[in-house]
Amino acid sequence: MGRPPATTRLASLRRARDLIDRDFAAGIDVTAMAAHAGYSRYHFIRAFRAAYGATPSDYLSRRRVERARELLRTANLTVTEVCVLVGFSSLGSFSSRFSELTGCSPSEYQRRSRASGGPPPVPGCMVLMWSAPPPAVRNHGEALEVAGPLA
Repeated sequence: MGRPPATTRLASLRRARDLIDRDFAAGIDVTAMAAHAGYSRYHFIRAFRAAYGATPSDYLSRRRVERARELLRTANLTVTEVCVLVGFSSLGSFSSRFSELTGCSPSEYQRRSRASGGPPPVPGCMVLMWSAPPPAVRNHGEALEVAGPLA
């Protein structure tokens, strides 16, 4: 049995990239990404880098920083809240990676964004409410029972 055609390989890598783009804030790891694409861990890392020019972990952290930039610019949240919302587990690693990719710290980026004008920030409570998982997910997949008929 030979290697799958290039289009099949790219389609499976695209599924993994779509998983990262969709679930960047979740605790996904390279092993889960590789399984989603149907690759072994190390073969997946090599194939992903060849296709997209970055390792899956680098792509994931860039995606998280991209979302963090948007939140720091548009939402009234602290840097720590943004760090957690985009999926970083450590404020130090978030700040380091953010600084590496943008050239300034998250707090400096937020300060500059607010000083340059633009739309008023969205209240943090609204962002937190809209970024929370749906009730079925929060209750470990069990559907919520509704009291009485729905109108």
